[in-house]
Amino acid sequence: MARLLLVDDDVELTGLLGAYLAQEGFEVEAVHDGSAGVRACLDGGFSLVVLDSMLPRVDGEEVLRRVRLKSAIPVLMLTARGDDADRITGLELGADDYVAKPCTPRELTARVRSILRRTQPGLPQLTPQTVIRAGALVMWPEQRRAQWQGEALTLTPAEFNLLEVLAGEQGQIVPREQLSRRALGREIGPYDRSIDVHLCAIRHKLGRARDGSARIRGIRGMGYQLVRELH
Repeated sequence: MARLLLVDDDVELTGLLGAYLAQEGFEVEAVHDGSAGVRACLDGGFSLVVLDSMLPRVDGEEVLRRVRLKSAIPVLMLTARGDDADRITGLELGADDYVAKPCTPRELTARVRSILRRTQPGLPQLTPQTVIRAGALVMWPEQRRAQWQGEALTLTPAEFNLLEVLAGEQGQIVPREQLSRRALGREIGPYDRSIDVHLCAIRHKLGRARDGSARIRGIRGMGYQLVRELH
């Protein structure tokens, strides 16, 4: 069993990701500041580290810099900024991959497995590549790629995550709370309208159905639904 270390000051997020990764067969431990992250990376005997770039006391880039002086342990950087400059800096410091928040537990797991396959060739091939099909929509979560009516569909990370969840539950109503946890990796606040903003952008990109109705429906007091038989 591969042992993973999560280094992130967001206790709720590490709990969510840790529970998912454990279900996928990994042994997971978490620490919540940079100093503890450096110590655990060097002393814990982990197979891979998921490292947040924004940490208290010692930030993620400095953690990576210190770790790379003494260890070649695989590191997957996790950031809320999603800036190309941050990504390039992390890769230059020795990160093996870089994922922008919000990311789904499924995407993170796929990235972790990909890194482990490259760095530990003896590990079994754990999962085939997933393809999600919902009418005219096709999504490849591991590649972060989507097509709509045969054409490439450009989505932000949050939009991709939300649409992935809805497409996987096509025709079913997904509660707002569940959608936030699965797609954005956090609990939804009482006045949080971010999901509505993202879904509005997705609706615009998908356009309306032939009858003029929205392809993603909001059901008051219940949640959201990706309508079946997309055309």
